[in-house]
Amino acid sequence: MKSHLHAIATALLAAALFGVATPLAKALLGTLPPFMVAGLFYLGSGTGLALVMLVRRLCRRAGEPPAHAPLRLAEAPWLAGAILAGGVAGPALLMLGLVTTPAATSSLLLNLEGVLTALIAWVCFRENFDMQIALGMVAIVAGGVLLSWNGPHAGLAPGALFVAGACLCWAIDNNLTRKVSANDAMTIACLKGLVAGPVNLAVALWLGAHWPGGASLAGTLAVGFAGYGVSLVLFVIALRNLGTARTGAYFSVAPLFGVALALLLWPQRPAPTFWAALALMAFGVWLHVRERHEHSHTHEALDHTHRHRHDAHHQHEHNFDWDGTEPHTHAHHHVPLTHTHAHYPDVHHRHSH
Repeated sequence: MKSHLHAIATALLAAALFGVATPLAKALLGTLPPFMVAGLFYLGSGTGLALVMLVRRLCRRAGEPPAHAPLRLAEAPWLAGAILAGGVAGPALLMLGLVTTPAATSSLLLNLEGVLTALIAWVCFRENFDMQIALGMVAIVAGGVLLSWNGPHAGLAPGALFVAGACLCWAIDNNLTRKVSANDAMTIACLKGLVAGPVNLAVALWLGAHWPGGASLAGTLAVGFAGYGVSLVLFVIALRNLGTARTGAYFSVAPLFGVALALLLWPQRPAPTFWAALALMAFGVWLHVRERHEHSHTHEALDHTHRHRHDAHHQHEHNFDWDGTEPHTHAHHHVPLTHTHAHYPDVHHRHSH
């Protein structure tokens, strides 16, 4: 139970960092083109995490094995697809949407990412869900529609559709990242930033954009490192322990942090529909938070490599000298096991029901 609470806290911290990045991006768009902001955000993410990884490697004791196994070649297509969808297409669509959509509305509309993430996880990857989870997603969808609807004849605002498109790209990204989530989260986030950043910057420069001044450049890189880099590292860790749909649901809290900052940056009285949408989305997230999934289940035999402790799911022998340090990383074998406890669809509980 304690590990699940830690995973939930990790997801909420990731949400907070990403949520406050949205209104800050809106502020930066006053002087920078959308693709330039997206590129700099991911460049700040990738380079910042690369520096952290370098320091981590330099601080490793001589002879000490890496904390994580390298990515396998078979996992490369999943990661490439995640980078293309979430690192290239998603940020660009979000930046285009922020040009014409109020920051507070954009922040709440990003709850759709969790809904679309769950739908793909349920339909394509057969992740389990129950009526409570489904009702929570319905409430979040209803709030998103209420936010983006301009009236009975106006339809959806173009900016809102761009933000929704970004949510779909990130939902695809989340589900593809799930396939590699047992690997080093920092490596995954760093690679995404180092690929997505230059691609978005190349588009921006091709469209005639110019590099920002020193202050704007430093500010955008810093926001990208925290809001996209560190946030993604925490998200991948939560994804590993909570499953795709549940992590997406907790991540839906992100707009609440964005709204708080947006209303501080641009003081105004929100419309009644804003509060109604907020209530619907908050209710949907609450339904997810109070979920408890427990039943007898069987673990099939499994061989994989990831960072772990010797808990109930990791009772194995070692074919090397081990000094008792935990957590540690090595290839290990899971024997078939049947037991009952509360669990989420993490890397060890992706079973049928």
